[in-house]
Amino acid sequence: MATKIPKSVVLELTYRCNHKCLFCSCPWYVPNSSYNKGRELSLDEWQQAILKLYNLEVETFSISGGEALLKENLAEILTYIREEGDKRGLHYPIVLISNGRIMNENWLLLFKKLDVQLSMSLPGYSTFAEHTQVDNADGVLYWFSKAKEIGVNAMVNVTVTKKNYKELFETISLGLIHGADGLLLNRFLPGGRGLEYIEELSLSNEQLNGMLDTAEEILSLSNRYGHVGTEIAFCSILDPRKYKRLGIGYQCAAAKGFFVVGPSGEIRICNHSPKIVGHIFAQNLITDVDYWNLFADSSYKPKGCSLCHRVSSCDCGCREVAHIINGDATGVDPSLRIRSVCRL
Repeated sequence: MATKIPKSVVLELTYRCNHKCLFCSCPWYVPNSSYNKGRELSLDEWQQAILKLYNLEVETFSISGGEALLKENLAEILTYIREEGDKRGLHYPIVLISNGRIMNENWLLLFKKLDVQLSMSLPGYSTFAEHTQVDNADGVLYWFSKAKEIGVNAMVNVTVTKKNYKELFETISLGLIHGADGLLLNRFLPGGRGLEYIEELSLSNEQLNGMLDTAEEILSLSNRYGHVGTEIAFCSILDPRKYKRLGIGYQCAAAKGFFVVGPSGEIRICNHSPKIVGHIFAQNLITDVDYWNLFADSSYKPKGCSLCHRVSSCDCGCREVAHIINGDATGVDPSLRIRSVCRL
């Protein structure tokens, strides 16, 4: 296997979901999508895939979908990841992302047993139903409380949009008050179903900075920590030095720090990307080597950023958003205001 494989992988176990989030970036939800949704892998096939990934020296696993809890044999898949990892002395937490709608105490007890870290989505409190088409904000908060009671580490996952921006302080606070141990913060990124709602959901640069300030304030008040899940251009942030409890990434980890195996075994550089670059059961795991290496080698930066003194440590925003919107991963991330010169 000539292509270097990252140490972390996201397994998207199913295309199915019981929410219809306006901001969802799953590529199979692109309007009039031509995304090739194949047959979902069976339990036996997922076990073969997990074994292959371990043999390729993958160490950490995250689980998502769709909605991961809808996947039949989820318990067996999680157990297999844990058992195979333990055989190799690799006992890292398994991260599981869920919308919490069909969460129950049995799942939490299994997560406690297998050392699964839970990340539950709370895209606003009063705007929860508007964002997801399901009225379950109080249900999510309840399961944060139960996770805390049982001893399951849980993160509150907040995607920030123009619609929920004004209630961001309340949303994050409620998640932490009800038992979340930390915060995963995401700005709305155009992609998937979200391509239909770009104007309605996209943050202004002022709101982007307000999002970061609000999160930092709450984390300081609550003595918690959090991080931003998608990279931001350094020059889009007014004062990057003031964030002590909120970790902000400026470089893309796709094809370097992690990659994605989709529900039918298809491989993508990240969960946001619609471009299939290989298959878990292909002889050569990565078949579109050129696109993979564009990310693996970080050779995707906009020409306009080439003279910036931070170009070696900043990827100028989300490269996959640039690809989705512009058809070119080396273009400008249109969801950010990029200055020609960094001030810091």
